[in-house]
Amino acid sequence: MTGNRTPEPRLRADNLTLCYDRRTVATGLGVDIPDHSFTVIAGPNACGKSTLLKALARMLRPKAGEVRLDGAAIASYRTREVARRLGLLPQSSTAPGGITVGDLVARGRYPHQRLLKQWSAEDETAVVEAMRRTGVLDLADRPVDDLSGGQRQRVWLAMVLAQQTPVLLLDEPTTFLDIAHQIEVLDLCAELHARQGHTVVAVLHDLNQACRYATHLVVMRAGGTVAAVGNPADVMTAELVQDVFGLPCRIIDDPETGTPLMVPAAPRRPAPDDTDGRSPAAAGLPAARR
Repeated sequence: MTGNRTPEPRLRADNLTLCYDRRTVATGLGVDIPDHSFTVIAGPNACGKSTLLKALARMLRPKAGEVRLDGAAIASYRTREVARRLGLLPQSSTAPGGITVGDLVARGRYPHQRLLKQWSAEDETAVVEAMRRTGVLDLADRPVDDLSGGQRQRVWLAMVLAQQTPVLLLDEPTTFLDIAHQIEVLDLCAELHARQGHTVVAVLHDLNQACRYATHLVVMRAGGTVAAVGNPADVMTAELVQDVFGLPCRIIDDPETGTPLMVPAAPRRPAPDDTDGRSPAAAGLPAARR
């Protein structure tokens, strides 16, 4: 019967207890990340999304349970070996003072360096391609300190891409980006997943972006538990949004992609004469709105 067992995914969390700043964020948390998926972790603020991502990246040690990477406990790997297998874009990063864009992106090649194998043509190609894909190649000689928030975010993403890992963990990768650049970054992530076979795991706040791009959705609720897991088309319902976010809504088909589109319910607005029979002045309405 062992031949019928489902293969273990290359990244999974088993029965985690996660604590942050002496506060228990999650207990008994288990998540499987399907290989070659674009997995999005969504949920309300402070539910443990980023904490889970840190645990998956070995940036946070679980109080109990374990994260497994490629069939072994992630804690058993050397740091350099973990960095060859997965790359992390944290929620906020600080670059060394005065460093240029090209030099920062080149740091993504650190896991591939050896005492007898220094900078190579392969490293150079990886760095240039990562900057090209994220639209920062023309900024290569600029100090990172001189860039806008959105430009810096794309530079950090370029550094992670230069790492050339099969698994990418992205903690709110669209932070600081305007809507056009948000879509650009998410399109890039989708391309890495679909065309190059990367396993991408991203924390996103925007449910509609999550449903549009994810092939696998993990919805967490307050208290660090998993409310729903699966294909967005199967799990995203108005009842789920009401339960997890406390938001009345409708779920319709996105006219562009056919994926679930969450439309918040409109608040009830009083009719123009809804003043309990009183005149606008008596009802206390501002003069400009009478």
